[in-house]
This record gives sequence, structure tokens and C-alpha cells, in this order.
Amino acid sequence: MPQGYSHIVIGAGAVGSAAAYWLSEAGAERVLVLEQFDLVHTLGSSGDHSRIIRRAYHHEAYTRLTDAMFEAWAHVEQASALPLYLRTGGIDLATAGTHGEAEIAGYARAMDAAGIGYEHLHVDDVRERYPQWRVGDDAVGLFQADGGILDIRRSVSAHTSLAMAGGVELRPGTRATGVRVHDHGVTVETPDGPIDADHLVVAAASWLGDLMPDLGLRFALTLSQEQVAYFSGPRLADFAPDRFPIWIHHGDDDVHYGFPVYGEAAVKVARDMRGHFIASDERVFDGDAEEPRRLHAFLERHLPGAAGRLLASKTCVYDMPADRDFVLDTLPGHSHVAVFNGAGHAGKFASLVGRILADLLTVGATPHDIDAFRLTRPAIVDPDFEPAFRLRAETV
Repeated sequence: MPQGYSHIVIGAGAVGSAAAYWLSEAGAERVLVLEQFDLVHTLGSSGDHSRIIRRAYHHEAYTRLTDAMFEAWAHVEQASALPLYLRTGGIDLATAGTHGEAEIAGYARAMDAAGIGYEHLHVDDVRERYPQWRVGDDAVGLFQADGGILDIRRSVSAHTSLAMAGGVELRPGTRATGVRVHDHGVTVETPDGPIDADHLVVAAASWLGDLMPDLGLRFALTLSQEQVAYFSGPRLADFAPDRFPIWIHHGDDDVHYGFPVYGEAAVKVARDMRGHFIASDERVFDGDAEEPRRLHAFLERHLPGAAGRLLASKTCVYDMPADRDFVLDTLPGHSHVAVFNGAGHAGKFASLVGRILADLLTVGATPHDIDAFRLTRPAIVDPDFEPAFRLRAETV
């Protein structure tokens, strides 16, 4: 059995830093985190200010985890003295008779299954509560009170700092170039030489594909270059967090989402899964000019008070299996190696996922139902599985 470390974590982003912290909380004493960039960097998917946190989700596999998700964040906030979650409420909007309305109905069913309260909104409700919206007479909506903002960059800082305080060793600027999985341990290759450990967490986000062959993983991992934009609208005060919630607009062709003013003096808006597919070495860190134009046009139609000049545009990469659900499991036949893939929507669950990964590698089990995220499901093992990257709710 390797004698170097008890656990190695590859990746110090939202999930990797969380796994490191929760491993230290579980009593692991020789934990090493390898991060190819600096700590708390802005080059991955955790460098922006905000991510939506919500209970309204497309499948009960996620909604059933939300109690534990909020509990994990409350624990980290208390331990770090750093506010991470801002409750604004959240609304989902669509047009009656469309696929978007069916998606919202599926969200409601998923919350019903988990015993989560919500409120259906008539168009008059939307207009009265949120006059910022320009909606047609056939608009339908759903409101869930716990929706809000997760400060994703602060979350990485909190987990990283708490992990450090717990004795975790972190090595920034150290890329994992390969992995050798043994019967009772692992060896991680780095430019500075091999490192041995008893257990391994792989939380490499959109760089997972580089390590998949070494891990015996052969599923298709699709990367999409995504882009968000911040607009300095003419009526910013109308979009303060105490006046305006996080939102998702379910159109037939595109899903748009956005935030009240937070992190920048601007309103943030984006499309979910714009489908700009790339190879890993094709990623860019500066956005293009076309996407902000599309997003500005959406604001002009639906949120004119936010349709100001572009303040900033930022990019990230979605890394997705064919069903766009999480991968959260240990390798078949190698229970000492745990792998996570967030499929472009994991930020809100990052602390809970880190805790689950730590549980899998310390006590060998988790009290949470993660069957939907196993490496044995059809989207992972069936090479002919038809990709479906939009987070559509199940229909009845």
C-alpha cells in the first residue's frame, strides 16, 4: 500500500476544495491537493461571483439533495465566517402551451416528490411582484422562496482556507499528468515526479478527459464554451437583490437565466447550454462579441430596465456526459478512487458533493441517494446513448 498520502485530490476548484475540507473534517490526516493553476484562480468554472442556488430542479434526484445542500453551506458559512448564500427567491418563467411550460411542470413534480413548497404564478402575479419583467398574457411561472445566489468564488476561498487550517497540503501550479490505479492505492504522475496515496478524488472539471483513459473511463465527455455577460442597465436599483430574484426563462429554443445586481454593478445574464462545442485545448478565457449582442436583445424584449451597456463578459466550460447528469461515484472495482463530473450545473451542490466524496473514501458509503449519478447508468456505459444536453424535466 502506498505510504505517501492517505488521500490525493486532483483539482482545487469548487468541488475539489470542498472534498479536501470535508476529508479533513472526517479525520483524514495526510491529504494532498494538486491544482494546475493558482489557488482560488479564475480560469476554471468557479471564478465568477455568482451561481444560482435553487430547489426548483428538473429531476427529484437533485431536489431530494437540497436540504443537505443548504445544510452543508450553512456549516461552511459558520466555520469560515464568510457569507456564501444570499436568498432572493427564484422564479421560472415560460409561455403556456410550450416545452418550457412542460419543463416548469416537471420542476413542480420533482419538488412535490421531495416535499418542497413552491407557488404557481399567474401572469398577473408576475407583473405585480416583478414589474421589471415584460411578459405576454400567456406567460406562466413558478416561484420558490429558497432560490438565490451562491457566491461561488467565495465558496472556493472558504473551503480552501478551512482545508488549510485542517492540515491539508495544497500544491498550486502542479498538474496531474497521469494516474496509475493499483489494487490498494494510486500513483499520480506530476512534472515533479510520482506521488503515492491510498485514495484518490478526481475533481478535474473540464480537464477530466485528460485523465479518463488512465481511470478506465470511456464515456463521451462533451465540452461547451459558455459565456455570461454583465450589463450596466439604466435602472440598476430596480434589480437589487431585495427587489428582484434569480430567474430562469424556459424558451422553446433557448433557456436564459440571470441574477439581480451582485458582485458587479450590473445585471448578469446568460444562456444555459449555448452549444459552442470545443476540444479541451480550444478553450478561451475571453468572450466573443456575438453572445453579448444576443443576450442584450433578450433583455430588450423581456427586461428593458437591465438592457444597458456591456460592463463585462466572462467564460467558462461545461463538461458533460451524454445525459448531462452528474457523475458521482467510485470506480467499479476500485472503491478507493472517487470521480466527480458536474455536467455544467454543479456549483450549488459543491459543498455537499465534497462531503459525499469524502464519505465514500473514508467510511465507504453515503447516506444520500446518488444512484442516478453512478458510473453504471446507460449514458455512461452505452456508447449509442443519444446525447440530451438540455436539462429537461421528465414528462408524464
